[in-house]
Amino acid sequence: MDREALHRAVQEKTQLSFARSGGKGGQNVNKVNTKVHAALAFSAIAGLSEAELAAVRRRLDNCINAAGELVLDADDERSQESNRRIVLARMESRIVQAAYIAPRRKKTKPTKASRERRLQAKKRLSGIKESRRAIRSI
Repeated sequence: MDREALHRAVQEKTQLSFARSGGKGGQNVNKVNTKVHAALAFSAIAGLSEAELAAVRRRLDNCINAAGELVLDADDERSQESNRRIVLARMESRIVQAAYIAPRRKKTKPTKASRERRLQAKKRLSGIKESRRAIRSI
């Protein structure tokens, strides 16, 4: 993954639109378009391999609209500029998290010492349970 290319693509290719936001802010909210709606065409995402792009498409399927755009909103702050920074950072971090492909697990065998510890623990528990039994006399 090329983080720099991804950052440039998100900053340059994202289409931003603005709307009136709800929530706190008083008259400012009623007068100013502070909510930021960001849409990034999926084909414009750069810096990812084919496997990473497939992972992003699969994991962020609920954020991709019918036009093939990754869509996010931000109305966290009272100012448009703050919401613009938030939505761009959020979009980049969502893509990075979705593109992560975990490395394959290497199969290992338990060590001799760990096998012996396991058997000792089993014997100890067996002894505890054995001591709980009532002694039967003939």
